[in-house]
Amino acid sequence: MSELIGALVRVAASLAIALLMTAAGTQLSRAEVPEPEGLWTGPMRGETPKTLTGAVVIDLAGLEALMPKNPVLLDVGPAEKKPEDFPRDRLWLPTHRSIPGAVWFPGAGAASFEAAQEETFFRRVEELTQGDSSKPIVTFCLPGCWGSWNAGKRLVMKGYTGVHWFPGGINSWQEAHEAVEVKPDRAWESEPAK
Repeated sequence: MSELIGALVRVAASLAIALLMTAAGTQLSRAEVPEPEGLWTGPMRGETPKTLTGAVVIDLAGLEALMPKNPVLLDVGPAEKKPEDFPRDRLWLPTHRSIPGAVWFPGAGAASFEAAQEETFFRRVEELTQGDSSKPIVTFCLPGCWGSWNAGKRLVMKGYTGVHWFPGGINSWQEAHEAVEVKPDRAWESEPAK
């Protein structure tokens, strides 16, 4: 009987170790999300790569060090959508908070744009950088957001060499600094989102 109990304890211990190793392996694989060859076309929220080839990945300290160079701050976070059950007799006044000085292009991290949207995006970036493709540009939105990765990738593919991706986004910024209310970029806002 004691041999049977001992065998059951060893089996239970083996199963527990196997489950822990599987869980650790799952976390490891999530942390090592590979970069897609082009733009990410899957869901916009989820685990993202740790890298963006052709760009510099920065954390809050990296952004703070970059700020004296007056980088172009591109917030590509989505606009808040009005809930379907929102009362019709109430005024809908969503606000979007961002890094001071940021230019907000809601949804500009989408994988596909209409031709006019893409033209507006690159025209506005060219205006913001004053035609300097090496000027520091920081793309961001929220943590776990593929949109900011896509925006950075789109700029790299267009030949911009000063691209910085800030995956911590506005959440990371707000841990140490104030955020401000921003409105959508007027030129971008005039383009219908796809």
